[in-house]
Parts: sequence; structure tokens; C-alpha cells
Amino acid sequence: MTFPEKLFKPRSYTHQDYLQWQGDWELINGYPYAMAPSPKRTHQWFGKTFIKKVELLIETACSKCKCQAYYELDWVINKDTVVRPDCSVVCDGSKEDFITKPPVMIVEISSLSTKLHDRNIKFKLYEMRGVKYYIIADTDKKNVLAFELVKGKYKPKKDNLFTLDKKCKIDFDIYSLWESM
Repeated sequence: MTFPEKLFKPRSYTHQDYLQWQGDWELINGYPYAMAPSPKRTHQWFGKTFIKKVELLIETACSKCKCQAYYELDWVINKDTVVRPDCSVVCDGSKEDFITKPPVMIVEISSLSTKLHDRNIKFKLYEMRGVKYYIIADTDKKNVLAFELVKGKYKPKKDNLFTLDKKCKIDFDIYSLWESM
């Protein structure tokens, strides 16, 4: 490492470091991101409503399905990348205290302070890691953008059909969730 690299290269952290930190953090490629303070009311409302609705749809449409919906459960991608999606749907049947495989669906509930991070860094990260559905809910505009992974790239999703696994397909109008607020 050259002298300028020593001066300007930030320290790289790992999942083991992350486990020791106080407060709420995410770790992407060894770089820590401090999470915002407690979410606003609309953020919490959308997360709660999404979880309740998707769990009901999974239970009624997919009785043999192992899919579960979670609110703010860490996804340990590798030793230097840990994220905490606002909501996720996992179908691997795991009982660990954190997610280790790509969720089938992730929801990030954006605000002014997280919008760029959600639409750029997390968009690319989730796309690269094979998250089938990525949903961004905008608390300011009260709208939803949904993307589906097609041939390794996210494409806008226009319909309401989500195939969570071979045994579980749901018809979920996520675009209308704001209407019940």
C-alpha cells in the first residue's frame, strides 16, 4: 500500500466487526452505513401493512409453502456485506436468526434520506445477488415501484403476480397498498 492509499483508504470492516457495533448499521463491501433514526409513521405503517397482507396471501394461496415475511431481519450476504431490508420474503425454510441466502422479495421503504441509497446502491446489490423481486415504496409520493429480475437485470413489474417458489404464487396488488392509509 502506497503512502496516499494509507491516508485516504477507509478501513474495511467484516460481519464480525458489525456484530460488536452499537446502534443500527448496514455493511456493504466492508463499508459501514449508519441507518436513520426511528422511521416515520408512514414508513412503519407501510411495513406493517405489507407484512400483514403478504403473510395472509401466503397462508391462503400456498398451504405447502415455506415462505415467511420478515420486518428488518439482517441479511448476511458475506463477511463484509450485511444489509437490513425493511421487509423481506424468504422461502428457504431456514430457522437461523438472520438471512443467509437471497430473499425472493425485498421491500425498501424510502424517505428523503434513503432514496438515493435504495435506488442506486441497494438496487444494484440486490440485482447482483439475485433477489427476484425488489420493491421500493416512496413515503413522500405514496407510490410503489416494483422490479422483477429477468435474465440478471431488474425490469419494471407491471402485473400483480409473484411467484415466490414452485409451490407458492400470489396475486398481490402492492400498488394499491397506499390507498388504504
